[in-house]
Amino acid sequence: MLTRIITGVVGMALAAFVIMQGDWLYAVCAILLSFAAWYEYVSAFEHVGKPLARLVGFVVISLFGTAAWLWGSAWLVAIATLAVLLVFAEAVFRHRRFAVDQVCFSLAGIFYVGFCFAHLILLRFAAQDVVLATPVGDMTLGCAFLWIMFLGTWSSDTFAYFAGSFFGSRRLCPEISPKKTVEGFLGGLVGTTAVVAALGGALGFSVPLMAFLGVLLACAATVGDLAESLIKRYAGVKDSGRFFPGHGGVLDRFDSVMFTAPFVYYFIQVVGLAGV
Repeated sequence: MLTRIITGVVGMALAAFVIMQGDWLYAVCAILLSFAAWYEYVSAFEHVGKPLARLVGFVVISLFGTAAWLWGSAWLVAIATLAVLLVFAEAVFRHRRFAVDQVCFSLAGIFYVGFCFAHLILLRFAAQDVVLATPVGDMTLGCAFLWIMFLGTWSSDTFAYFAGSFFGSRRLCPEISPKKTVEGFLGGLVGTTAVVAALGGALGFSVPLMAFLGVLLACAATVGDLAESLIKRYAGVKDSGRFFPGHGGVLDRFDSVMFTAPFVYYFIQVVGLAGV
């Protein structure tokens, strides 16, 4: 428990510093985390005798991160196309040891890790020209919504845990995650909606609009958590790794964030907040 607490405190302090610094430090840290996540994903499938396109994954995921940082989101489609070509090329040249199901698992993982972490970068650098005055100082709109995404996601996990612990009785998805309950999900939904609405209101945004974002965040966070649990259950592993002492691997800690980051990024695009 002490190790878990120390890791949590140190991790949050480092995360806050990196987020606020932004620039190359944030982008490089996000790309390195995506490398760790891909390594964990590949290792999980190797555990069940399904070696994946490890090297191709590292190359493509690095390109996803670089594009999100320097070239823009339009490049993600081109890189996704490259990923398909490279993985199938590997299957052709290694057809005796690299079957079609491994192609599918490889592409799923490359897009799962690469796209999601790319959106963590895209969100941080969104609307750099829009600066908001916040209680903790001025920050760009992208940085502010990155914090809303993180705080909303953490709220979803926290409220769901306590609501499930005290009131949980009906299993939400017992085949994938036996401990998750309907009551826990509803608690997370209410808590996340309240937190995101309050944060948005404090920044001067429409409270109903931000409450709607909170609902989306809670749903996306839950699906993200269950998606990673599905992978671990298939692979027969308890944790994705040991990157964070006492907390498991990168996928264990970022499973929900990997789904909520794209939701928030496209939310601010669709509702026009990126142009305020």
